[in-house]
Amino acid sequence: MDPSRLLRTERERKAVMPPFSPGPLPIDPVLPALLEALASHGRAVLIAPPGAGKTTRVPPALLGALWLGGQKVVMLEPRRLATRAAARRMAFEAGEAVGQRFGFRVRGESRSGPLTRVEVMTEGILTRRIQDDPELAGVGCVILDEFHERGLQGDLAFALLREIQGALRPDLRLLVMSATLDGAAIAALMDDAPVIESHGRAFPVTITHGERPAARDLGPAMARTILRALEDEPGSVLAFLPGEREIAAVAGALARALPADTVLRPLYGALPPAEQDAAISPCPPGQRKVVLATDIAETSLTIEGVRIVVDSGLRRSPRFDPQTGLSRLDTVRISQAGAEQRRGRAGRLEPGVCLRLWPEAEHRALPAQETPEILAADLAPLALELARWGARDAAALCWPTPPPPGPLAQARDLLTSLGALEPAGGLSAHGAAMAALPLHPRLAHMVLAAKADGADDGALACLLAALLAERDILRPGPGAARDRDLTTRLEILIGQGRRAPAGQILRQPTLGAVRDEAARLRQLAGIAASASPEPARCGRVLARAYPDRIAQARPGQPGRFLLSSGRGALIDVGDPLAAAAFLAVAEVDGAGSEARVFLAAPLDRADLEELFDEALRPCETVTWDPRAEAVVARVERRLGALVFESRDLPDRADPARTTPAVCAGIRRLGLGCLPWTRETDRLRARVAFLHRVHSADDWPDLSDDALLASLADWLGPWLDGITRRSAFARIDLMAALKALIGWRRLADLDRLAPAQMDVPSGVKVALDYEVPDGPVLAARVQQLFGLTRTPAVLDGGHPVLVHLLSPAGRPLQVTRDLAGFWKGSYAEVRKDMRGRYPKHPWPEDPTGAEATNRVKPRGQ
Repeated sequence: MDPSRLLRTERERKAVMPPFSPGPLPIDPVLPALLEALASHGRAVLIAPPGAGKTTRVPPALLGALWLGGQKVVMLEPRRLATRAAARRMAFEAGEAVGQRFGFRVRGESRSGPLTRVEVMTEGILTRRIQDDPELAGVGCVILDEFHERGLQGDLAFALLREIQGALRPDLRLLVMSATLDGAAIAALMDDAPVIESHGRAFPVTITHGERPAARDLGPAMARTILRALEDEPGSVLAFLPGEREIAAVAGALARALPADTVLRPLYGALPPAEQDAAISPCPPGQRKVVLATDIAETSLTIEGVRIVVDSGLRRSPRFDPQTGLSRLDTVRISQAGAEQRRGRAGRLEPGVCLRLWPEAEHRALPAQETPEILAADLAPLALELARWGARDAAALCWPTPPPPGPLAQARDLLTSLGALEPAGGLSAHGAAMAALPLHPRLAHMVLAAKADGADDGALACLLAALLAERDILRPGPGAARDRDLTTRLEILIGQGRRAPAGQILRQPTLGAVRDEAARLRQLAGIAASASPEPARCGRVLARAYPDRIAQARPGQPGRFLLSSGRGALIDVGDPLAAAAFLAVAEVDGAGSEARVFLAAPLDRADLEELFDEALRPCETVTWDPRAEAVVARVERRLGALVFESRDLPDRADPARTTPAVCAGIRRLGLGCLPWTRETDRLRARVAFLHRVHSADDWPDLSDDALLASLADWLGPWLDGITRRSAFARIDLMAALKALIGWRRLADLDRLAPAQMDVPSGVKVALDYEVPDGPVLAARVQQLFGLTRTPAVLDGGHPVLVHLLSPAGRPLQVTRDLAGFWKGSYAEVRKDMRGRYPKHPWPEDPTGAEATNRVKPRGQ
């Protein structure tokens, strides 16, 4: 198809091109094919390497397409920095100011107007727009850029957009773009959309691998590598580090060692926009720079002058642990795709070099792609978005990677406890109000609940939410520990004369950002600006967001707490918060047997009792006491694992209440605490053999795991009057097992898997089913004379394993082919054994000899 047919008029076609030539880019030759694919299929996947120009050339090229019909192009970028930079670059190339035809929206900042035709926005902004207007009125095409990053909100946007295309807007175009994505896999999810590839500019990048330094040596190793690169190569340096802490360490090591013509620029998400812009802007003539960046600089950015990349190979990644309900930031190795993205920064404008601080052999072992965030993140925000969308079954949507069912169910349980979901799973009115706030569901619930308590608490909650959503306003100075008290931060924000505590450094730009965000949240929540928040109520307000993180001091153990979730928590003994009786904990590490508290606030018991009055009402419990190893009845007032009051009651032997407690005790102690005998063990082994070999459907699973899982069902009826471990000896385990097996199957058991077997000598020999290759028939050779066929169980269908023993009971041969033994190995056994055991018969033909249990008569 002629590409000009896709443009409305000559005037519009000229409007697509910039008024001056910024120079050709590798993406330009494939733009006609991309326009045709979107016109004919409505969907496309574009694969283009770093530096090809897809982010800034594709959206303007779409503006004159007939199918767009004057509507907008919306492009999603995973990061705020890239969002602003993309809009500015497109506006610059068009000779316009940002906010005219090319604009952007990020949290807290918008540069779009009535003339805007291309709007670049971050993931959360796009999701909110889709939720507010599912038909996306006025939008003709949505572009998901840098889709290989596989952020949670990006995956959700993809799923929602595919449903919109199928049900509401078949005319809506969808374009997925990436440098390292598996294009065919995504295209298959888009009804086999066309895949357009641009091979990019062939600026070579020389890669050098080194040894990976130890974690404590990362800063010095990076600094040495950067200085060496500055000596050996021209141009500016882009160095990738996992986080702000490492950036500060490397900056400190470089501060006095950099050449006079070289400036140092940090680049990470918490920096103010002006400082981020300074990091990516061109250097003045005669200067070069070193940019110390997190993975924020991996994609969608061209940092002028950079031709040297120094890569630590590390990134900071959030990991949510469903077992604890806590998230933590782990420092992890990047994928091969991430390494390729970083390498590409060095070859965007000219040939470059990439210095990797890990060996080449290790590089080949790296995973091909990053783990999608949906598999490792807290899914509570996703669950709330799905409820707002009306998606009861997440599996019904088209996902690049479906959300894991277990963590998603846990997230829905949390939303239900916060009142966001109705019992049937639908969104409640409170949940709809939560979803209207751009906050994690916990924080949104906190703001709304605090607002109900009054404008002052509502304003305090907005400050707290902004504090926890943004970067911390305090950071520890050299050699100082982190200040953990949120109350201190609130006093600084409110301006009550507090300065940064000793040893702490106040981040002034972040302070302003938090205040601005709190004001925005107050406006969204409808809380009066004239409110007077009281920092001393911080713990009370915070407890609404994290009821599972209420911490109670352990008596006589300074700095050690028990969380209401049941986990332990630690805080440094020297910290003032260590002396608190109760804490409301906002930030805690999910690693280790005891979590480490990072941010918290003191909490009064009176506030706790008022906030959680319903949960703290007296409740009679019958539980297993592990210390007494007995059932104990108590009246308790508790909040989760935290016991506020406890009073013992007289022992009550109601089986309906004691049996579950005894079962819990047995699970805690393990099945070994029960009175097993040799007979019960053999019975279990016989049934286990039939379950494994004959029919798993017909024969019950009597393994330890299965018996523990169904303890109440099979053992419960035999626990009447049993309330303590010392009484376990009275339990009739044999009767309980036989009842579980059932009398019909017991009759078949003796036929299919008999406990004993007759041998030719006239005695019964026990079969051993407990060995892995069983059953085993162990008998002396003389007892089996005359037996030519191997004995079998399962109605003759399963030969037993015969252990042929010497007269002293020692094994001579193991076989499932008794006839073969008589014909073959027996001759050697006879030759060897006749001299050792002359009193026992060793006939030349054992198949015709008479079996015996005795020695030969005297004189023979």
